[in-house]
Amino acid sequence: MAARASAWPLHGIRLVGDGVRLRVLTEADLDEVVGALPDDVELNPSATPYAGLDERGNRGAAVAQAYWRALGTWSPDDWALPFVAHHDGALVGVQWLEGPDYRVERTVDSSSWLVSEARGRGLGTAMRAAVLTLAFGPLAAVAAVSSAVADNAASLGVSRRLGYRDTHTSVLPHSGAPLQHVRLTRDAWLASGQAGRTRVEGVDAALPLFGRSAP
Repeated sequence: MAARASAWPLHGIRLVGDGVRLRVLTEADLDEVVGALPDDVELNPSATPYAGLDERGNRGAAVAQAYWRALGTWSPDDWALPFVAHHDGALVGVQWLEGPDYRVERTVDSSSWLVSEARGRGLGTAMRAAVLTLAFGPLAAVAAVSSAVADNAASLGVSRRLGYRDTHTSVLPHSGAPLQHVRLTRDAWLASGQAGRTRVEGVDAALPLFGRSAP
């Protein structure tokens, strides 16, 4: 008997990188993720606040709704894929890979956060490199972009170590903080030496959800 196909093959994707293992976040992970979310991580400022919840409860609701919205509105032209990252078996953070207008632009965006005790150990770089390996490999991206508040040296440091270059600045509308935008081309990624340091597993069955043919 042929193996039964998964109804949502995205959850079969695994990324094994330098000291980190990433898999697509599931609903069962939400309580652990919300519990680990550091207070200094800025969430979507447009998220709906609920009067009956305290600040922590509203932050948890924002995380859960972002997850459901991402997978519930998925299309090959506009998608957002959240991963949970583990190091030595422990949850250390969340890494997002996004493809707005993907079949036209072939450009990915990313965002992430780390638990406080995992910072400064190179894990953020490993997490970003893992999703870039997926993007520039099986997903055939031609470029990656990212952005960070101009004084966020840690986030911008990850980008620059992986070969991103500054492109322009803008201003966050809700806070007025300056935002630095960066971009990484496929050629710069290949030149970075990071391309072969992550193993991608389980992606073939999910490729049609990105508008690509399974091998």
